[in-house]
Amino acid sequence: MISIDGSKGEGGGQVLRTSIALSAVTQKPVRIFNIRAKRSNPGLRPQHLNAINSLAELCDAELKNAIVNSMEIEFIPQEIKSGKLDIDIGTAGSITLVLQALMIPAIFAPDKVRIQIRGGTDVRWSPPIDYLRFVTLPILRRFGYKAEIHLMRRGYYPAGGGRVNVEIFPVKRLKPINLTERGKILSARGISHAHSDLEKAGVARRQAKSARSLIFNKLSKLGFSQDIEIKQEYSKALSYGSGITLWIETENSVLGADSLGEKGKSSETVGGEAAQNLIEEIDSKASLDKYMADQIVPYLALAGGSVLVSEITQHAKTNVDIVNKFGFDVMIEGNMIKSTQKRSP
Repeated sequence: MISIDGSKGEGGGQVLRTSIALSAVTQKPVRIFNIRAKRSNPGLRPQHLNAINSLAELCDAELKNAIVNSMEIEFIPQEIKSGKLDIDIGTAGSITLVLQALMIPAIFAPDKVRIQIRGGTDVRWSPPIDYLRFVTLPILRRFGYKAEIHLMRRGYYPAGGGRVNVEIFPVKRLKPINLTERGKILSARGISHAHSDLEKAGVARRQAKSARSLIFNKLSKLGFSQDIEIKQEYSKALSYGSGITLWIETENSVLGADSLGEKGKSSETVGGEAAQNLIEEIDSKASLDKYMADQIVPYLALAGGSVLVSEITQHAKTNVDIVNKFGFDVMIEGNMIKSTQKRSP
């Protein structure tokens, strides 16, 4: 059984999600101790249990001590199976963080895996659903990953109530990926969204306008002359909220950035924040943004290859440490993440 200290590195929920996802893929039992030991509220929280229980259902795993506030769990997986998962995170727990964990092993099921999941689609401390749809998924397709993500309803903090349907299709083997040159910028896009009651105040429109102005000024200096497409979307949700996700598509990759609205934060600030973050990613000359850096690590471990990222975050370092405990060979050299081992289950 592989033992992992949950207080090391990032020291939060990502340690749990990556460890258990890799346990399911490799069918190696894992024990995680000191779970979130350095956090103000240590131990398992309800949102972490949702990911753990969903992964356990996917591979008929035996779970030990998987209860709220637990500081140590054991996960003993069996073979990954296909079928349908129906997950209700409750309130505004992050849909994307649960999906991040499930998306790794689900492609190794014998047939299609369908997931219906309810919770928060656009909440703090997690990628918004549009980032997963329009940045993460297109990059994973370069590995041969096959999935579809459908947003049915947005869910903002605190009530959540968002709904996402996902279909993940099996692949026999992931292909190595080499993203060291991002190539020419081909398009600039985005989605600016808000609760329908905020339409009169023009929240989504103002977020988009602010972002478009900054992105246009930046890209025009680089010789990019195409229209910047930022869709505006208003929808009924259980709580008020807004946000914007931006991305640029290049010859070889996708770079993204986002920002969430909150009380006391103007729509112009929200749009400008996302745009400025994207501009920093463009200036980095990297092939992947800093948020994709940690998400890509398990797939690099499984498929092999190398990627140039804008920043090596603590989350990325933590994921590298975790995957290597499962027998993979991933390394960091400067801002390059490399995997010398090509291995699929």
